[in-house]
Amino acid sequence: MTDRTEKRFSDELREEAAEIWQAQLDHPFVQGLAAGTLSEDRFRVWLRQDYGYLLAYVRVASIGVARARDEATMKRFAETAHRVLDMELDLHRGYAAEFGVDTAALEATEMNAANQAYVDHLMRTALLGEPAELPAALLPCLWGYTWIGEELDKLPTSPEPRYARWIELYASERFRIVSDWCRELTDSLADEGSVHSRKRARHAFMISSRYELACWEQAWAEEG
Repeated sequence: MTDRTEKRFSDELREEAAEIWQAQLDHPFVQGLAAGTLSEDRFRVWLRQDYGYLLAYVRVASIGVARARDEATMKRFAETAHRVLDMELDLHRGYAAEFGVDTAALEATEMNAANQAYVDHLMRTALLGEPAELPAALLPCLWGYTWIGEELDKLPTSPEPRYARWIELYASERFRIVSDWCRELTDSLADEGSVHSRKRARHAFMISSRYELACWEQAWAEEG
């Protein structure tokens, strides 16, 4: 386990990406969720794109199962893939129905440029990366959404109840548990790896952080 008397590797990653993460929190899409002012068209873009991302995420996590070096890690990657298939995709389908988007439309959505590039990055990392790279590449999504949810949850409740539920979901303990696990795995594999392995994990984390911001921006830009 990582020595908690010293700064964690994931803390170093978070500090390095602080400007990018703050830009996500300050983005008009995210702030529009909190204020209840985000247009439904923009949220529909996010729903459709995130649905495709989650399907790809299941495949990436499944590769994590195949490449895991121990049974415990295999189990957690499998649990993560199952959670997305069993819970998050259902939640997205339910949300989409409230916004007038049926499952067929979700499944027919083509990924936009930012989302496709992000998924390609994760898939390459899962297939070709060193052990520490994959959890580091996944962490900006898992930890980032939890952090954004928790930060928005500190603000007055969104006057749009559907957005208020979104914030409550990502601020919930069940998402915190998954992001904490991914942090632990990133830290432990980085501590076990070489200087080169840590460098590659850091690079993967920064690329994913930039794609997270790019996906918010593209959802905002593609209204309608």
